[in-house]
Amino acid sequence: MDVIVIDTPQLGDRSYLVHDGAVALVIDPQRDFDRVEAVAAEAGVKITHVAETHLHNDYVTGGLELAKAHGAVYLVNAADPVQFEREPIADGQTVQVGSFSVKAVATPGHTHTHLSYIASDGEKEAVFSGGSLLYGSVGRTDLVADADTVGLTHDQYASVRRLVEEATHDASLFPTHGFGSFCSSGPATGAGSSTIGEQLTTNHALTDTDEEHFVRELIANLTAYPSYYAHMGPANAEGPGPADLSVPESLDPEELTRRLDEGEWVVDLRHRVAFASNHLQGSVSFEYGNGSSFTTFLGWVLPWDQKLTLVGSREDVENAIRDLSRIGIDSPDAAVGTEPHALAPNAPVASYPRVGWESVLKDRPANEVILDVRRRDEFAESRIPGAVNIPLHELLNRMDEVPAGKLWVHCASGYRAGVGASLLQRAGKEVVHIDAAFGDAEATGLPVDKTALQEA
Repeated sequence: MDVIVIDTPQLGDRSYLVHDGAVALVIDPQRDFDRVEAVAAEAGVKITHVAETHLHNDYVTGGLELAKAHGAVYLVNAADPVQFEREPIADGQTVQVGSFSVKAVATPGHTHTHLSYIASDGEKEAVFSGGSLLYGSVGRTDLVADADTVGLTHDQYASVRRLVEEATHDASLFPTHGFGSFCSSGPATGAGSSTIGEQLTTNHALTDTDEEHFVRELIANLTAYPSYYAHMGPANAEGPGPADLSVPESLDPEELTRRLDEGEWVVDLRHRVAFASNHLQGSVSFEYGNGSSFTTFLGWVLPWDQKLTLVGSREDVENAIRDLSRIGIDSPDAAVGTEPHALAPNAPVASYPRVGWESVLKDRPANEVILDVRRRDEFAESRIPGAVNIPLHELLNRMDEVPAGKLWVHCASGYRAGVGASLLQRAGKEVVHIDAAFGDAEATGLPVDKTALQEA
């Protein structure tokens, strides 16, 4: 029995293909399942089964369409209220996939109906824990409903204990979340692999012998999560259709100019350095890269139900369309190109200063506001005295609270500050983008207040 990892770093998740050299089971596939098919073809195996650990809150599943495409058995918890045909599976039920067996284990906590799967070929054992037991942590428990969070946290505590009792200590552990996904409750370790035995000695959910303490600590450490999560569960229960990953025909200059003039959302995918120096007035900066920032923050910050136009190189546009399909943002339009003047010769262009902490120290007048767009928990931990905190994901709805005058915008790394500066400029504000790591501010000579604040 072999396990192949299909990583989705843009969302901090992993999918898995488990095979015996002839047939395969796929667990928690992302919507762009062509990646899974490529892995199966390379391994020379037939996909006969697809399984979900839970109805996901952070991405749109590809499980239903993958199962249809291959005539595979689609395993989904019998208790999940889905609107499509699937093979219902329940706690304790075992399914044979070629030469290995797969046992479902109820592990509620991340959701009420969460399942983990233990695969065994008689020699090796692998545990697929979804959003239950992660590397160093567990899945967060506040995504269902506020009223359910305490109960689900108690469930999570019990579930991971049951799971490690069901599995052998040398079983390899393969969670879906915990690699940057906001579905992790933290503090996930960032490790690339682990075993059940290792988690028994290192995971706080298993080493904390006081259940009430565990529940209080986990809930106290939960932070904000992306607003688009609200749309993922219903989409997965309904049964997502196939993703359209094609790049549309590039908009002509007149149409792009019209969209800018009418205030539609035009998203510039270029690096934030290029955007700051020269961009189409009214566009916003969501730098495309290989990390998780683009998909998560675009889905979190921009209005969910409005049309998007992507501007950038063909490669970036193509990759962005794939990434956005994973969170249910389908068929954006595009203007392919990296030179604003060429894309829309008659549209006005804009720019704003981009500086480091040295410039903040030397050049910022005392009456000009530092705007911190990090999350509230980050601000509560440490901040520049006098800075105003409006988290990036709240900025559009709180624009009337933004102080008057020139704004010096920062975050933890420069990425969110670039998005925030572009949104503020689009709203008519004068901005300076502080494109620097917050961790370097104190060494530059800026005071940093590390007195813990109590969040409201």
